[in-house]
Amino acid sequence: MWWNPLMTHPPPSPGSVFFNAAAVARYTEGPPRVVPGFADMHRMTALLLAERVPENGRVLVVGAGGGLELLAFARAQPGWSFDGVDPSAEMIQLAGKTLKEHASRTRLHHGFIDDAPEGPFDAATCLLTMHFVEVEERRSMLAEIHRRLRPGSPLVVMHMSFPQDEAGRSTWLARYAAYAVSSGVDGQDARRAVSAIDSQLNILSPEQDEAILRDAEFSNVSLFYAGLTFRGWVAYA
Repeated sequence: MWWNPLMTHPPPSPGSVFFNAAAVARYTEGPPRVVPGFADMHRMTALLLAERVPENGRVLVVGAGGGLELLAFARAQPGWSFDGVDPSAEMIQLAGKTLKEHASRTRLHHGFIDDAPEGPFDAATCLLTMHFVEVEERRSMLAEIHRRLRPGSPLVVMHMSFPQDEAGRSTWLARYAAYAVSSGVDGQDARRAVSAIDSQLNILSPEQDEAILRDAEFSNVSLFYAGLTFRGWVAYA
């Protein structure tokens, strides 16, 4: 789940668009244009999960609204089943439409991690979501994901993560805007998006992100993806 400047005009606060039906209807247009290597990131995630998930494995997807990663995983692994959870009813509804051909092996849950099934799951993902979550809530969220995983199961996370000193933050946000514009986003919309991201998202440095994963008792934390302002890690319960 990722807010993007194509969902509304002008861009509102990043999180609010997920509860706006008109904005949600345009969701799938945005992520491929503002997230470098979006489709490849999904493909890499599926490959990392497949290293340990059995052919009939069960996967938890946190922040599943829209259903784009669920669709990618379902197409890659016809034997897996999925539980997806998201706090936006509108985004869950969109995910249901996206996953129509795979509905028999996908269950969608409206709510937060506490509303997800207990598991145990063979893997979990949380893509383009953590930057919406306050730091302390992020710690408890990761702990709840860990509790639902079988020992040794992989977790893949990916979200905005870049240096947080003043100069570094400014530089990386400018690069986000430049990439969006190069993908066809209007320059004024991109600047408004950066302003909203800067003031409202909970972005940490890569070092802080890795530390929080370890604090939640995940081990062997490894970077697998870096695309300008975004980073992705695989870790194990």
